[in-house]
Amino acid sequence: MVTDMFYPTLLYNEVKTLMDAGAQLVDVRSPQEHRHHALPGSVNIPLPVIQRALKQLDRETPVLLYCATGQRSGTAKRVLEACGFSRVHIIGPRTFQKNGD
Repeated sequence: MVTDMFYPTLLYNEVKTLMDAGAQLVDVRSPQEHRHHALPGSVNIPLPVIQRALKQLDRETPVLLYCATGQRSGTAKRVLEACGFSRVHIIGPRTFQKNGD
């Protein structure tokens, strides 16, 4: 596991394990970005409204955040952790691409 704020904090196999166990996949990009490039199973909670949308998330279930570069995910991670979420991770935009595609 990597701990740098704006880089993915999990490897592909860790993300897959958490997703298989019911992790919450959250796209913190704009609604327009989400419409054009959403990961299957993700919900869109844009960074500017994440603090107002806390009731949409379960504090006991891991949260997997993603955006285009990691900047918004890193900020969202800090917000969620400050609000009592302890299992928050950043996944990279290429996490689900296989063989470096």
